[in-house]
Amino acid sequence: VGKKVQAIYLWWHKPVIDKELLQSLPNLKVIANSGVGMDHLDLNLVASFGVKMANAPRAVSSTTADTGMALLLASARRLVEVHNISISPSMEYCEADILGVKVAGATLGIIGMGSIGYKIALRAKAFEMNILYHNRTRRKVQEEQAVGATYCKNMDNLLQQADFVMLVVSLTAQTHKLIGKRELELMKPTATLINISRGAVVDQEALVAALQTGFIGAAALDVTSPEPLPRDHPLLKLKNIIITPHLGTKTDKATYMITEEAVENILAALNGLPLPSEVLPS
Repeated sequence: VGKKVQAIYLWWHKPVIDKELLQSLPNLKVIANSGVGMDHLDLNLVASFGVKMANAPRAVSSTTADTGMALLLASARRLVEVHNISISPSMEYCEADILGVKVAGATLGIIGMGSIGYKIALRAKAFEMNILYHNRTRRKVQEEQAVGATYCKNMDNLLQQADFVMLVVSLTAQTHKLIGKRELELMKPTATLINISRGAVVDQEALVAALQTGFIGAAALDVTSPEPLPRDHPLLKLKNIIITPHLGTKTDKATYMITEEAVENILAALNGLPLPSEVLPS
């Protein structure tokens, strides 16, 4: 049926798009992705076959921003740890020294201020946080003022000031291991690193060392590399970390909206119209 296929809808990186598959589909016009991240695709390879590509940014931005804030709050108030204490058979009273971190008045540093990063800023403003951000391009002054965000041209300045650092960047050659040993050592010893982008944006070996030695206070990860981590991975043995299995977009409504957005892009491509969410190779 290869000659009949004109569109592919990618769900959770399946099917794998390689040269062999592309060669077998001579009439393929478009690949629609179920999410924002396109790091699983060789964009230049796909484009060389004259195939358009689209993602689903509108469908996932709010849900992923919710996940980022949920991880921030859960880490700050040690929710997983105190849940386990609360359901323990030996629970008699809450230990007085189980103290969380106050979120209101704390400084949040957002690395990557695209649509998701901006929605995180909106949520953080409601929690009365001070907001710093680092991005390839600076937002408009009106957009900064709307959320009370301050631009940091130098990422190091953000890392040194933030109580919570939220990673919301796409995975590219430039952002691979963006946060490594040097960056972690710049952070406050009480700071929390939150990653809702891609696991490979963080040097995980350096993160293990930073958490074990107290260079940073905690981490909350919705993404790892690989996913899931091997069951003997040292990150799974630490107490000052929360790990969730890439839940960023996983709500009933978001899943429906992702499919709608993909269909919208596919129909546009098949009818020779501009794709609402077209992704071009860099």
